[in-house]
This record gives sequence, structure tokens and C-alpha cells, in this order.
Amino acid sequence: MDMEVTEIKRPNSFSNKSGKRPQVSKRYSRERCYSFGSRPSIEKLRDNFVDQPKMSFRVVRSSKFRHVYGQALKREQCYDNIRVSKSSWDSTFCAVNPKFLAIIVESAGGGAFIVLPHNKVGRIPADHPLVGGHKGPVLDIAWCPHNDNVIASGSEDCVVKVWQIPDGGISRTLTEPVVDLVYHQRRVGLVLWHPIAQNVLLTAGSDNQIAIWNVGTGEVLLSLDCHPDLIYSACWNWTGSKLVTTCRDKKIRIIDPRKGEVESEAIAHEGSKASRAIFLKHGLVFTTGFSRMSERQYTLRTPDALNEPIVTVEIDTSNGVMFPLYDPDTNLIYLCGKGDSVIRYFEVTPEPPFVHYINTFQTPDPQRGIGMMPKRGCDVATCEIAKFYRLNNSGLCQVVSMTVPRKSELFQEDLYPDTLSDEASLTADEWLSGEDAEPCTMSLKGGYVSGRAQQLTVTKRTNALATGKDREKEKERERERRRDEEDKDNRSPTPRVDSHAGTPASATPPPTNPLVEKQLSDLADEIRKLKSVVVKQENRIRALEATVKSLIPPIPSPAPDQPDHNHEENMAPDEV
Repeated sequence: MDMEVTEIKRPNSFSNKSGKRPQVSKRYSRERCYSFGSRPSIEKLRDNFVDQPKMSFRVVRSSKFRHVYGQALKREQCYDNIRVSKSSWDSTFCAVNPKFLAIIVESAGGGAFIVLPHNKVGRIPADHPLVGGHKGPVLDIAWCPHNDNVIASGSEDCVVKVWQIPDGGISRTLTEPVVDLVYHQRRVGLVLWHPIAQNVLLTAGSDNQIAIWNVGTGEVLLSLDCHPDLIYSACWNWTGSKLVTTCRDKKIRIIDPRKGEVESEAIAHEGSKASRAIFLKHGLVFTTGFSRMSERQYTLRTPDALNEPIVTVEIDTSNGVMFPLYDPDTNLIYLCGKGDSVIRYFEVTPEPPFVHYINTFQTPDPQRGIGMMPKRGCDVATCEIAKFYRLNNSGLCQVVSMTVPRKSELFQEDLYPDTLSDEASLTADEWLSGEDAEPCTMSLKGGYVSGRAQQLTVTKRTNALATGKDREKEKERERERRRDEEDKDNRSPTPRVDSHAGTPASATPPPTNPLVEKQLSDLADEIRKLKSVVVKQENRIRALEATVKSLIPPIPSPAPDQPDHNHEENMAPDEV
């Protein structure tokens, strides 16, 4: 087969009389590719592209969150001069809600955390009031999702305390909690509120125990003893009926807390460092941890097959624990590593590879802790879908806003579906009896306005899980309380007329109590001592006044021929 070979001639600038190289038109491809045969024309190439059938796949994935970007606020709009806790416990050290920002801080003589209203930005004074009633360092804090003024804290002193924060913040150091929850034998490193049940709190300690409390009564509803080692994390599912936990034995467990049964368990990550697990809105489980070679990785699993991950991706070789922060409205997961200077965010979709990397927010300073604002506190006017509070080692709490770029200033319904509200769907007793319900939701159209402070009331009652000795102690304490109330009533009785005798019923002497009589006599002695001190001080003041009068010379009286113009009697009627 004979083929015509055409020679390609390139212009020679040296043979041109003008000495300038003529302009060469743009070429669609390299000329040597067409060294044999005639070169196709531009029209023919264009026709080939037009006539080519369209591809069945898209090169770029279509997503409304593909262009989400993070932006840090200015330093004067952040919180500075905060002594962040230096504890080595793997916690976020920060909790946020639409009213307050709470940060665990260094404190001498016990543990404490600082609570700041969102409008108190700038440099925080060193003597700012703290919430400091713990005897050991505070390890974890969590705001109640149904009451923005209530926060729970767990500490190394084995006690969980629930606090009531007034609107506007605290003006002096707060040391008296609403209720003390005492159950764990070792330090409490995890506190977690129930998403839909009112006043239900989960706590986990280093004694490998999980306790579920009814804060409204101060009693333990359920106790779970199904972990052989330290519990790293716990998370409720969307309806609050199941619980997923990670443990030091490298296993992930899905637990039915009301039955106390482990439904399924599997090895989460082969690394020996701490791992985290969260429930997604549609029931999937997302975990973060370390591989056998200490590489950080994340996985996506189904509850039915925990031992077979759908996705396993290795990220890097850093040694900081990654905290997954989840937004159920947008299905976005933000990975924030302790000691990292970046925030990576991913989108979970039904299409492979199911977990899509979007972007990374980069900062120059490493983060010691982080907190995520609930969707109720985001600014819908600027298309803000998430807000983070990063704690740096320098004492700065940096505010980072995640925004979707939109030109329209109207409310974007596709970005803001109905989100979790601050109302509970069930009471603690209803949830304990086996009822399940969907969380209460609300629309963010027009923005969210925080309500007034709701007072948390605690009504003590007998603990159903207590042993015989504990019940006897509770009964004894209840009898003492009733006895004290009766003594108060007997000390100040109201006269009551007896219809039969016609005399006041209070005329009969009340029954005497030796303990009360002793207290009354002690008070009488104290009053006598105070009276004697007052009399002594009065005599001393009189003696000092007499001494001062003796030292001051008398004022000379005016001469008879010189009238005293300063005296009122010598003044004319029209004089002033």
C-alpha cells in the first residue's frame, strides 16, 4: 500500500529579508503526528468532536457543597487570653451553644471551666469568674440540647456536676451546682446528653462503666457493664435508641442501652491509639482511628456488617486523635485532629466512593481543642452552614465560619432544611419505658432567637438500682430531712383554735428534740457574745469622742459691742 508522505517545511527567519519570523497559527496537535498522509483540517477535527457521542459519566461530581470554604474571623472578634487546660485527656475541651461558649481552663486547687457569652469577645481578663466546684481537673463538658443554660461537667474527682448558667453569664465564681451525680469509682472522662429525651445524661468513667442518668431526679436509670477496658467515645443514633462506643480493646460496639445488650461488635482499627465512632443520620457508622502502622484513617460501616467496612481511607501519619464532627442537615463530616492546623471536610453520599473529600481549611497554628456550634446558632443570612471554635496553644479561641458562596441574599431552603430544635420529644420516663420518637425540628427561615432561661429543677427520689444498704441510707437521709422540716415547723408554730376546747392548739408545748435544743442554746450564746462586743465598742467610741472634745480648743464668743452677723437672730428679715 503506497502512502503519500508530505514534508513539513518550517519557515526560516534567516532567509527572510525582513529578519522577522512570520506568525505561526495555533495547531490542534503536534505536526509530527501527521508526518504521513495529509494533515486533517480544522473543520474536520471540529466535526469529529461534535459528532462524538456524549460520555455517560461526569468528570466533576455535582454537589452544592463542592465550593464550601472556611474563613477565620479577625482577632478582635475572637476570644483571647484563655488558659486552655493542659490535660493529656483526649477531649475537645470546648462546648458551644447559641448562647454561650464554654472552655476547660487551667485552675489551681481543683478543676474549672470558663463560660463566656458570645458578645464578650476580645481579651478576657485573667480574673474572669469561673465555674469551679470540682476537686480535680475537668475532663469533659457538654451543653444540654434542650436547655441552653444547663451544662454538665465530668472530672477526675469521679463526680459529674450539672450547672445552671444565668442569661448574660456569671458575675462571680460559681461553686454550687444544681445537682451532683455520684456513681463512678474512677475519673469521669465522657459526658453526653440524649438527643431527644429530656434530662437524660450519659456518663462514662475509667472504671469501664456507663451510667445513664435522669438529671431531673438525680438518679441512675441504667448502668452498662459491657466494656473490658477504657471507653474512648460514645454516640447516640438519630432517634436515641442505640448507642455506638469505642474501647481500648480496639472494638466498636453497638448497644441497646435499655436492654443492656451488645447487638454487634467488631474490630474498629488495628492501631493501639484512641479511636472515635459516630452514628450518621441514616444509620451508618463513621469511625476514625489508626492502622497497624500508626497511619490515621477513617472508615464507613453498616450496623449489620461492622467487621466489613464499606470504605477505608488512610489520611496521613500524624499522631493526633481525630475528632469527627457531623452535620446531619448537610451530611458533612469535619475531621479535626488534636495538634493539627487543618480541618478536613467530607460529604457522605449514596454514590461511590460514598465519602467524598471536599476541601481543607488551613491555619498556621495547631489546635488544642475545638467546638462546633449547633445549626441553630449559624447565620443563615450569609449562607453559613457551620461554625467552629478552635483553641490554640497561645490562648486564642479562633472562630472559623464555613460558608457556601451564593449570590442571592434570600433564604436558601436547599442549604437549610428543618434542623434540630431545643424541644425534647420524650420525657425520661417515656424513653426508659421503651418509647422511640423522631427529634423535634424547626425551620431557620428568619433566623433563630434564643429563649429565656429555663430553671432546672431536681426532685430527688429513691434510686431503683441501689443496693439494700444504699436504700437504707437514702431512707435515713429522707427521715432526717423530714425531721428537720418538722423541727422548723415546731419552732415557729401558727396559732390554731381548737373547735372543741376553744383554746389555741399551739398552747400545748411542742415536743422537744435534744439536738435542736443544743443548737438553740449555742445560738443564744453567740447572740450574747455579739451583744457584749457591741456594748464594748460603744463604750470605746464614747471615750474617744470625749478625748477629741478635750483636745479641741473652745471657740471664743463675740464682744458685746460687736453683733454676731452669723447668728440667725441678728439677721434682718430680708437677709439670707
